[in-house]
Amino acid sequence: MDGTGPRGMMGNRLADRYGAWALVAGASEGLGAAFAVALASRGMNVLLVARRMDLLEGVAEDCRGRFGVEARCLEGDLGAPGIAERLLGAVSGLEIGIVVYNAAYAPVGDFADADPADLARVIDVNVRGPTTLLRTLLPAMVARGRGAAILMSSLAGNQGSPGIAAYAASKAFNRVLAEGLWSELRGRGIDVIVCCAGAIRTPGFAQASAGDAPGTLDPEIVARKALRALGRGPVAVPGFVNGLAAWLLVRLLPRRAAIGVMAGSTSGLSRKGKGKAAS
Repeated sequence: MDGTGPRGMMGNRLADRYGAWALVAGASEGLGAAFAVALASRGMNVLLVARRMDLLEGVAEDCRGRFGVEARCLEGDLGAPGIAERLLGAVSGLEIGIVVYNAAYAPVGDFADADPADLARVIDVNVRGPTTLLRTLLPAMVARGRGAAILMSSLAGNQGSPGIAAYAASKAFNRVLAEGLWSELRGRGIDVIVCCAGAIRTPGFAQASAGDAPGTLDPEIVARKALRALGRGPVAVPGFVNGLAAWLLVRLLPRRAAIGVMAGSTSGLSRKGKGKAAS
């Protein structure tokens, strides 16, 4: 055994430390699907949530077939009203040990030209979604005295990011929320981290970008790094290049210069990639 299979050491540690089930929000493809597979490979049952049921079922079948775990699907819009009630119904009787919020919406283009409906959806999916999900699931973890939460942020959320301004602002919210929860909950048996990723080779990123940016990672690497960071929070930055970039942008460069660097990074994103640049 390599320590990552259903009975491997990493799998035993995750299930024993946190609980038998993991919920992955935004699990239909890309990074969310990678999280689902990574958790299933470590012996955890998975509850997968996203809007596209056909893709969800494919990920669930992959997890069942390859790793012999139980995999359930919940079709739902994580930014829609009433999602809290649907989540409570789906998790009834399950010990959700790990929750991953990966869903995101990222319209590309100048803020002043954006469709107001797109900006509202950024708030619904990227801000209201994780807030609702965590408020729904954390009380049970607190009552049991164990659990973990992973929020996906972005290097774009460390400073203003022209071309994806609303998305970047929402990712800053996720980072600050996770940092606060890490402090509140670390003495209560619950580990919280925020994963601040750079570019990830997902279908959405491929539609929005003409090619890889420096430090671009495969989703499987990001998921693995994030899971390994549990208990070492509050912030995880996967990849050496991304870690260096985060240090330069946050600690070394003046704010104006950091924003200029991000403007260069986002200038190549396609304005036709609305909603597709998310990690």
